[in-house]
Amino acid sequence: MAQIKPRTLSGFMELLPARQVQFDRMVDILRKSYSLYGFTPLDTPAIEASEVLLAKGGGETEKQIYRFTKGDSDLSLRFDLTVPLAKYVALHQNELTFPFRRFQIGKVYRGERAQKGRYREFYQADIDVIGDGALDITNEAEIPSIIYKTFTALGLRRFKIRVNNRKVLNGLFALLGLEEQAGDVMRTIDKLEKIGPEKVKAILVDDFNVAPDTADTLLGLLAAEDPMAALEPFKGKNELFDLGVSELETVVKYMAAYGVPEDHFMVDLTIARGLDYYTGTVYETVMLDHPEVGSICSGGRYDNLAEYYTDKQLPGVGISIGLTRLFSVLEAQGYLNEDLLTAPADVLILPMTEDLSAAISFATTLRDAGVRCQLHCEKKKFKQKLSYADKLSIPYAAFLGEDEIAQGKVTVKDLTTGGQQTVTPAEAVALVQAGLAARACGAPIRDKD
Repeated sequence: MAQIKPRTLSGFMELLPARQVQFDRMVDILRKSYSLYGFTPLDTPAIEASEVLLAKGGGETEKQIYRFTKGDSDLSLRFDLTVPLAKYVALHQNELTFPFRRFQIGKVYRGERAQKGRYREFYQADIDVIGDGALDITNEAEIPSIIYKTFTALGLRRFKIRVNNRKVLNGLFALLGLEEQAGDVMRTIDKLEKIGPEKVKAILVDDFNVAPDTADTLLGLLAAEDPMAALEPFKGKNELFDLGVSELETVVKYMAAYGVPEDHFMVDLTIARGLDYYTGTVYETVMLDHPEVGSICSGGRYDNLAEYYTDKQLPGVGISIGLTRLFSVLEAQGYLNEDLLTAPADVLILPMTEDLSAAISFATTLRDAGVRCQLHCEKKKFKQKLSYADKLSIPYAAFLGEDEIAQGKVTVKDLTTGGQQTVTPAEAVALVQAGLAARACGAPIRDKD
């Protein structure tokens, strides 16, 4: 029989055990962080009816989606977690309690060209707050505190949350007479960091007929060290602009009350995001030492989540972390905590007699105390068994020979230091627990201070 060469498809992440433990640890921390803020977990199907997923489709979405038929059914793999959320809320709107706060961590699929840091199958970690007809601005101020709490819990320190409000931009464009070119202007402004203000001005003037003095006014405002002060002269001239500035001021005020340090956030008037989607506050989070990575967490306020599925007005605010991409970036940049315990067990029990009763009983004692253990019963040489523990980085080994069994004791060996003690099972549990507590190596990410 001809053998098939094993391979993993391009754009799909597959981790070795130690890395998988680190990834799962990050997921666990995200779940705990989101739960602290009263978000409930949600899981939606990976496969949906194509007409549901593509209700707002077209363009790049249809090109990238994995779509197939099964019998008479036209099906697609979800390409994000927001569209399934919209369907879910519309479907269950009479059963849900609003504001509805949910988090979801799951895989999504996009058939785009695979490249470094860009996957076809990847995890997203989303939170959203959905209102029934209205949603208070306080929710938009709370989101940055969740971002801050989540990333610091993961171990990241040097990051900044950049905040803006789409109403400010749209009002400003109206004041400057740029309403018709708003989309083109915003896309051009988005290139500021890459190509600089001079080239941006040239594009605005030459390609989109923006008056030179208007371009100067706009670029000067965007470059202001104190954006909120720079917005003051424009107040009272446009209702939408004034509303946006008021919302932005509220978000900044409450962010501090929510415990977000000033050095971890800034108002950035260049942040736009989703020209036809976000309607209020928008967020992007960047690593200070690796701005080339781009945003590691983004999102914002939208006015009608489920307009394609229901007439009910369902405004919301949410953020998304591309977890697979973030993990690959952290690994490539050396941010993963290599001292983190990734062993599948804390203790490897090595029976030294034919009768395994004492060893099995000790394993039960350890597990009842919350200590992870594995019983090694294979017919291997003693040295090979210790090598097995070493390769898996299991920190402790426990031996039960005839002498230990006769005394009602167990010998525990610290495989890092080489020291060992013969103690009672209860003392062995305490010994291992104390050792594990001392070895606790912090968060999955080890960042610069």
